[in-house]
Amino acid sequence: MHTGRRNDEPAGKEIMDKTLINAYIVDMAALLGTFEQIVLLAVMATGDEAYGRAVLRTVQACLEPERNVSAGAVYSTLDRLEAEGLLSSRLEKGTAARGGRARRFYRLTMPGTSALTEARTTLDRMWCGASRATEVMQ
Repeated sequence: MHTGRRNDEPAGKEIMDKTLINAYIVDMAALLGTFEQIVLLAVMATGDEAYGRAVLRTVQACLEPERNVSAGAVYSTLDRLEAEGLLSSRLEKGTAARGGRARRFYRLTMPGTSALTEARTTLDRMWCGASRATEVMQ
């Protein structure tokens, strides 16, 4: 029977590795990625008019001109952040100008605001440490 380990590895190594991998994934799941932070901040900045295209325009305006952000990347991130409870949305009735298509508006939830605050605090701490390390190296 194959145990999933090499013959020269101790029997407990397989279990230990899986435990560490799972612990890593669980801990990292709570952290926001850079693009997720950018999208959440764009929703916050856009305010009451935070529908998909407006969020996309805000993201594009804030990033460097040479960085091309696709609508699909923003829409899939909005969907994921809503599924995680960091955003909520409401669907408004379509208008004649939009050919009757509805428009979905987004807003940050309390967990979304908390996640952004935690991400900023973490990055500020890391940059502070990086500044001290750079001073020592000079």
